[in-house]
Amino acid sequence: MSATSDPRVTLITGRALPMTGDDIDTDRIMPARFLKAVSFDGLERHVFEDDRLAARAAGAVHPFDDERYRGATVLVTGRNFGCGSSREHAPQGMARWGIRAVVGVSFAEIFFSNATALGVACVSTSPEAAADLARLVEQVPGTVVTIDLPAMQVRAGTHVWSVTMPASVREALTAGTWDATAMLTADFDVVRATAARLPYIRGF
Repeated sequence: MSATSDPRVTLITGRALPMTGDDIDTDRIMPARFLKAVSFDGLERHVFEDDRLAARAAGAVHPFDDERYRGATVLVTGRNFGCGSSREHAPQGMARWGIRAVVGVSFAEIFFSNATALGVACVSTSPEAAADLARLVEQVPGTVVTIDLPAMQVRAGTHVWSVTMPASVREALTAGTWDATAMLTADFDVVRATAARLPYIRGF
């Protein structure tokens, strides 16, 4: 996110990509061999890489390779998404691929925190609602989905589902305070003034 863009996250609207199943872990989202990267540049190319390779070998098409979902910004999934290791590369790769929100039944705590720190909204809903939304997107791949954080709803056409999110996270996203770097650089003169008063920083 650039310094001039609005960091507030209130409405996320776009086509959705169904990634059904429970306990999809970070090892699958971003295989370990890509964790050696010094920066996160290019990680979007490796999201679910091993799963995608396995699907191709079996003559199938992985959702992240399916042309029907190209350009999707909303991921629809199941329970305990992002479990496993705490690698930040997983949400980084997804965000760089274009995912701006995830609708699921539940999320692993560290993945949820890492995603929030990138401005990616992870909202929880019932297993029935998640299944209904995934089924709708599979049947009509061009379906436009809206995640409305002020209303705590997910909407797709005439369908409306309730979602949940911790109040503190919702406030951080909608107020734009999720972006710690942007908050720091917004008042950088204050940072410089504080640094100038600290004896262990002056003179270096």
